Amino acid sequence: MTATATDSTGIVKPRSRTTGRKAALNFVAIDFETANYRPDSACAIGLVKVVGGEIVNNAVHLIRPPTKEFVFTYVHGLTWKDVAKSQDFGTLWPKLEPFLDGAEFFAAHNASFDKGVLHACCASYGIRAPSLPFRCTVQMSRRTWKIYPTKLSDVCKTLDIALNHHEALSDAMACAQIVLAAYGK
Repeated sequence: MTATATDSTGIVKPRSRTTGRKAALNFVAIDFETANYRPDSACAIGLVKVVGGEIVNNAVHLIRPPTKEFVFTYVHGLTWKDVAKSQDFGTLWPKLEPFLDGAEFFAAHNASFDKGVLHACCASYGIRAPSLPFRCTVQMSRRTWKIYPTKLSDVCKTLDIALNHHEALSDAMACAQIVLAAYGK
């Protein structure tokens, strides 16, 4: 199993790659898209569940953020009209929590962003945030393959992983595949 270290933001980063044997990885890759600069403005979430080193489930949901302000439509293509009839995070998250059963960590590209969104959304709705640590696929990609620049699109191109960038499920799926590749799966 890979040794880990936690940085000042509380994100768990692998120290070295597993070699020779395949680790039994159990994690959830997560990706949020946000409407604006507020960390609680999640407008989409993608989740990919990995059990025993195999992708076993995925989910994607649009989320109605607390305000109608959309600044990042140019990034992900979503508008208020797209999410207006969707559930808010407070209603949706309890339905997604069972997805985390058995997971040992979250994986995300630029994990501090997704961790911040998750914790801000939980705080906004009075929900206790999950205590799972985060592993960052940016750091993993730099340490494992020396990939620079390390945007998700760059990593996916280098590793030949399909990506529809800034679509929450595609981004989460790519993160899951990066983790599996880093651990020799």
